[in-house]
Amino acid sequence: MNEQDDKMSMRTPQEILQAATVSGSAKAAARKSRGFWPLMAGSALAGAYIALGGVLSIIIGFGFPEFSAANPGLQRLLSGMVFPIGLMLVVVLGADLFTGNNALLIPPMFRGQVRPGEVLLNWLLVWIGNFAGALLVAYFLVYLTGICSSGPYPAAIEGIAAAKTSASPWVVFLKGIGANWCVCLAVWLALGGKRLGEKLLACEIPVFAFVALGFEHCVANMFFIPLAMMQGFEISVSELMLVNLLPATVGNILGGALFVGASQYYLYRNNG
Repeated sequence: MNEQDDKMSMRTPQEILQAATVSGSAKAAARKSRGFWPLMAGSALAGAYIALGGVLSIIIGFGFPEFSAANPGLQRLLSGMVFPIGLMLVVVLGADLFTGNNALLIPPMFRGQVRPGEVLLNWLLVWIGNFAGALLVAYFLVYLTGICSSGPYPAAIEGIAAAKTSASPWVVFLKGIGANWCVCLAVWLALGGKRLGEKLLACEIPVFAFVALGFEHCVANMFFIPLAMMQGFEISVSELMLVNLLPATVGNILGGALFVGASQYYLYRNNG
């Protein structure tokens, strides 16, 4: 492959914006074009994919406690390396992820192709579907199978949940901005690639960053915190929702919609 062909394999920022606009318009219309239940099924699958990345990040990231104790960054390094498999599956297979839609639906809304009410309804339905998928994986594939019920994993899951529910909602909100800034940058980068390897690499690097930095992703937390509750860690539903999920969700919306969707539209709207 010559240099010119190699350059042509990546979209320009203007072309990425156009691709995001087309994708966002399709996602906003999915309830009508595909039907309500297919939209919910795609959303549940996205939540399940993120949950798979979550359990893998526990198994790999916390599986070497003797080394991690002396090297505090090792657990974050390992967890960050494997967690992005969830977004990879979402991007390649076309599932509906709430946090990705936070950015994708903004350009078509600004262009008048999608009404604000349609954006909010899509976010709500996809959020619910993501939650259902994450819970199903947590209960049936992790809790009932016992794959995280022995060794270093129960303490790791409890520690994750404790950290996520002991921080103030303000801190969770700020970390939510950081998480979805990274996730939506990954989605945007993946739109720039035309080949599978490019899309996978685009998903890996920004998502690795948010995991290693300890930011708050509401869909991931739909898996981590309920799993801890299933395994006996005392967290109330109000703590789950009010202390973590809701402030993380609001932060995720801001991080994706403003920092990626709106900013990219503002920069490249005249050429997109």
